[in-house]
Amino acid sequence: MADTSHDTEFLRISNLHAWYGESHILHGVDLTVHQGEVVTLLGRNGAGRSTTVKSILGLVGKRTGSITINGVESIDMPTHQIAQMGLGYCPEERGIFASLSCEENLLLPPVIAGGGMPLDEIYEMFPNLLERKNSPGTRLSGGEQQMLAVGRILRTGAKLLLLDEISEGLAPVIVQALARMILSLKAKGFTIIMVEQNFRFAAPLADRFYVMEHGRIIEGFAASELKAKMPMLHEYLGV
Repeated sequence: MADTSHDTEFLRISNLHAWYGESHILHGVDLTVHQGEVVTLLGRNGAGRSTTVKSILGLVGKRTGSITINGVESIDMPTHQIAQMGLGYCPEERGIFASLSCEENLLLPPVIAGGGMPLDEIYEMFPNLLERKNSPGTRLSGGEQQMLAVGRILRTGAKLLLLDEISEGLAPVIVQALARMILSLKAKGFTIIMVEQNFRFAAPLADRFYVMEHGRIIEGFAASELKAKMPMLHEYLGV
């Protein structure tokens, strides 16, 4: 059963608006994430979930409102400073360097904080990567690339992980491995925000859920309320 007793606030977003060029994508998003929680953003494509995650790191054209990380306002900070506050981002497109080996990809990111996961621990979590450590990025399967993308941010010392559609397009056996990874990271004290289309993957992992529609949060609830919220989720998500 998920632990919902977390009380230390890691992230607070208040009245967040975000734009790409002239396109106004987020319209006053409010959410909180507590230390050690797994929080999932649900919604249809285009609802604003990925833009919310990118806005946390300043990866949008313009953003207004408030984003506090461990009590520090970050809305006017550049992306590299935000990352140094202990954030790691795994984008939907993964961003693997094709010409580098699997291990070289793992070693590439800078350490931003103490407590980064050592290589042997990453290989223990992802045995596939140990087997393929000398293989170039282009030779890895989609599932192995996803494991590599996650493993890479674990080395940096990041404590808040932003994971965008990590289960998309992957075989069920790989999705199950990623689910075990999420639970393992949660047990180690990581804080995780997931953008997920795969409700069956996300449902057993999250402590809390936020449902987005048209760039707004329309509902937020704890895992203990999931059963009661299923009619609403069916209406908005078709799950």
